[in-house]
Amino acid sequence: MSGHSKWATTKHKKALVDSRRGKQFAKALRMIEVAAREGGGNPASNPTLGDAISRARDVSVPNDTIERAVKRGTGELEGVKYETLTYEGYATGGVAVMALVMTDNRNRAAAEVRKIFTKNGGSLGDPGSVAWVFHKKGVVLVPAEAASEDDLLAIATEGGAEDLNREGDSWEITSSPETLAKLRSAIEAAGLPIENSQLTMQPSTTVAVPAEDAAKVLRLLEELEDSDDVQEVYSNFDIPDEVLAGLTS
Repeated sequence: MSGHSKWATTKHKKALVDSRRGKQFAKALRMIEVAAREGGGNPASNPTLGDAISRARDVSVPNDTIERAVKRGTGELEGVKYETLTYEGYATGGVAVMALVMTDNRNRAAAEVRKIFTKNGGSLGDPGSVAWVFHKKGVVLVPAEAASEDDLLAIATEGGAEDLNREGDSWEITSSPETLAKLRSAIEAAGLPIENSQLTMQPSTTVAVPAEDAAKVLRLLEELEDSDDVQEVYSNFDIPDEVLAGLTS
């Protein structure tokens, strides 16, 4: 599990500085539009929208751009209609993979996802084949140097957190989806910096990946994330930290 969390943290930090920034903007706005369309334009009563807006702000999307995305989602402004799909499958070694897709072309998205799985030694599964492995959770990352474990635990507990773990140079705090906004607010009120906060799908079980297969597993996941139609990728791999560090540095 630590390997998966470290990989997710590394991706987040890279996304803020590398050439993926433009793609991060586009995907963040797409998520806002879909969330607003499906649950309404008020983030106070639509936690999925609140999460999408927080994540857009984390990658520095301007507020007026966010507001326009919400209005496109609610129909106040004209916009593209996106369809939400989930693809499930396996990477090398039986590692479970879920890809959340938001697309205006179902056939294009399906062909691209299938191609990525096949190219990297994976295989697509039937609906429900791996979904049972994952559970929706709220996750907040706080720099490890920002607070001691005891101090952060007290703050996080007040905010409704379920768990607190050290993952590399970050504290990873988990909550139910419904209390993510409350948890983030409690951490911000304490004056602590937040590296990232989001709704995610966490695996209940993990699959150990030998060093010789690690690169292939990560390549499949990264190519899925680079696909324009793919919003989120979830997996249950467990790769030793020293192997993972060499692959993501």
